[in-house]
Amino acid sequence: MTASASGLAQSLSRHAEAVCRHYLSNGRRSGGYWIVGDVRNAPGASTFVRLKNGGFGKGVAGKWSDGANAEHGDLLDVIRETLGLTRFRDVADEARRFLNMPRPAPEKSISPSNAPARTSSSAKRLLALCRPIDGTLAETYLRRRGVTAFGGTQSLRFHPSCFYRADANSPTQMWPALVAAVTDLSNRITGAHRTWLDPELGRADHGKASIENPRRSLGDIWTHAVRFGVVQDVMAAGEGIETILSLRSVLPALPMIAALSASNLAAVVFPASLRRLYIARDADPAGERAAAALAARALEAGIEAISVVPTLNDFNDDLSALGGAGLGVVLRPQLAPGDFCRFMDR
Repeated sequence: MTASASGLAQSLSRHAEAVCRHYLSNGRRSGGYWIVGDVRNAPGASTFVRLKNGGFGKGVAGKWSDGANAEHGDLLDVIRETLGLTRFRDVADEARRFLNMPRPAPEKSISPSNAPARTSSSAKRLLALCRPIDGTLAETYLRRRGVTAFGGTQSLRFHPSCFYRADANSPTQMWPALVAAVTDLSNRITGAHRTWLDPELGRADHGKASIENPRRSLGDIWTHAVRFGVVQDVMAAGEGIETILSLRSVLPALPMIAALSASNLAAVVFPASLRRLYIARDADPAGERAAAALAARALEAGIEAISVVPTLNDFNDDLSALGGAGLGVVLRPQLAPGDFCRFMDR
């Protein structure tokens, strides 16, 4: 990068959020990042632009990475790509023009503390009506999916007759449900996730209810997760509750979170003490993109990121097909030295 380019990039980085709001208008702010589909301003959540300078090893404001294709760059690249410019002279002229424009006032960071209280009130009411899963249909459902470790699963509840409507114009139905508490880093409830179950746990769809959408979230889910265990320095993160519980059946002492979707997995917030992150990705394109985006964010934050990959579609499929011992064989060589013994069942 030339001195002129470097100076412009640094100047733009001091106004990183304003640059993103102007050129990447299809994105949104989440914590210290601007999240968008790509640097050509496509909708989505695979590209993360850092908005603030971190400490040593934490990254520079304006730097971005795209988990979908491993591209990365700075805010000059954002200007070039969004406007389709090919000559550096034109990019530099546009950057100087922008830097002389009045700055829009930045909005508050998107975080649970800024979310309206009503976003989590329904979830809290639902969770208050639930009971622990011990001895319930929810526990039976999970055991039929091969889950054997239930220590540290206080975030999971059971509701015997949870309301369900396919859409606003459909009649209300009642189904039993596995209900999971979604929390922020301070363990404050922000939402809930429901998996409606077949009362007879029929074989179709692993025992989920025969309805159009047997899984739904309620409340504020973005950047939060269903949490199992207390994080110290190492944590695992994945999409589905069943995926994470499958891993905990082999590594029950490893703290884990279920992000509930690929897009949210890419955006989860890191605990301050985290030093190593295992990303339990699903073996599909969405899972691959989410894992790449999360790994890029972790590395920028100075956190070691290690992706662990199932042999089948996800780790619950592996557990069902291979059993706990077989899943251990899959996992062990993918972990950092010592971690398998540190977190395995003794």
